[in-house]
Amino acid sequence: MKTEPLVDPLVPLGLSRLNALHSADSARLLARVRDTALAGGAPRVAPRPVIDASWQRVMRIGIDPDHSTSSDLLPAGELEHRRRATALGELLPSLSQGLISVVQASQQIMVVTDEEGRVLWRDGDRGVMRKADGICLEAGAAWSEDTTGTNGIGTALELRRPVQVHSAEHFVRTLHNWTCAAAPVHDPRDGRLLGVIDVSGADSTFHPATLALVESVARLAEAELRDRHLRSVERLRSVAAPVLCRVGGRALAVDAHGWLAAVTGMPPVDRLALPKSFRAGRRWLPSLGMCAVEPLPGGWLVRVEEAASASASALDGAVSRVVLDVSSRRRSSVTVSGPAGRWTHELSPRHAELLYVLSVRREGRSAAELAADLFGDRTRTVTVRAEMSRLRRHLAQVLAHRPYRFVDEAEVEVIPPPHSADLLPHSTAPAITAARRAGPK
Repeated sequence: MKTEPLVDPLVPLGLSRLNALHSADSARLLARVRDTALAGGAPRVAPRPVIDASWQRVMRIGIDPDHSTSSDLLPAGELEHRRRATALGELLPSLSQGLISVVQASQQIMVVTDEEGRVLWRDGDRGVMRKADGICLEAGAAWSEDTTGTNGIGTALELRRPVQVHSAEHFVRTLHNWTCAAAPVHDPRDGRLLGVIDVSGADSTFHPATLALVESVARLAEAELRDRHLRSVERLRSVAAPVLCRVGGRALAVDAHGWLAAVTGMPPVDRLALPKSFRAGRRWLPSLGMCAVEPLPGGWLVRVEEAASASASALDGAVSRVVLDVSSRRRSSVTVSGPAGRWTHELSPRHAELLYVLSVRREGRSAAELAADLFGDRTRTVTVRAEMSRLRRHLAQVLAHRPYRFVDEAEVEVIPPPHSADLLPHSTAPAITAARRAGPK
């Protein structure tokens, strides 16, 4: 019988072809590509860009491709603490409803991790879970790229987007009999990465639709969190409304993440930027000045101190230092210092991209130029203007416009990652990918 020539499963659009190949053939091809690439050679067919970039990252870290995937498990007390602390625990019934029947029928397991890649829960086919114990895919184990190399969980955490890793696309050889599809879950209240939902099993259970299924369940989880948040804001509004009726001057009630529940004496905003260590007392906020902060059930009452705010506003133009920290592969922040105080704001991936571009181009960028920098398309100015508007709500005293730029009097410092190739690794913006290739200035 005539056999078909081996199809390259690793070109960008070719991963879905793996299910058309005999699993042994696909595994052998992937293994040849991996071995050649890791030896520094040029494989006959290129690995997928997402996999090649991950291999490069873990080689820089120094992961041994022949080491075991075992890790020190979290102590029982720490594991239980992390389970109680994450919002993902509230979603387990929904996640199970969406995935368990599928993974059991296909002889796979569902794994839920925190934002560090630590396994919090798993469920699914009992036989597969016993095999997973052999590779330390169990509760409390570490599955970040830093510890386990290229894998669905760790690579999805690095990129903050869904990833499927099959057979020898895993960096560590021990995992070459496995396939996994993972999608990150973000907290819709503040954009923070909560963790990853993953489906793993034997490489013979690979199916191209698995990734779409996992991604859809992750989006449903985020939608459930969003609904819960809206209900909590409504509860806070019912408590805050009578309080604000008795307060003179400008005041607002916000939840713990800064989302507005009620306001008086000033125009409403969607969200008030709060520092990470926000607490009751007199607090300086960049958008309001000096404020008196009092606790409310489920949030805060923030009253603007008019006289103090007038003094702080006079100093707003005297911002002396801006530090953009993009040294971490997972989180970015900006710290603003000046006569009125010091304040740190954690950045979304998009806002980190924008501030990095503006830090490099101190002369400023038009909306069209930023659209080209971020999307490779100068016509996407509406998106750019909307993002800059959101960013300037938090950093109005730092950012000017026409063109968009850091204010001239600010000293801007960027804290880069140790290796330029790790600059904002989740980003596909042309300006960022060019900066990675260019290396340090």
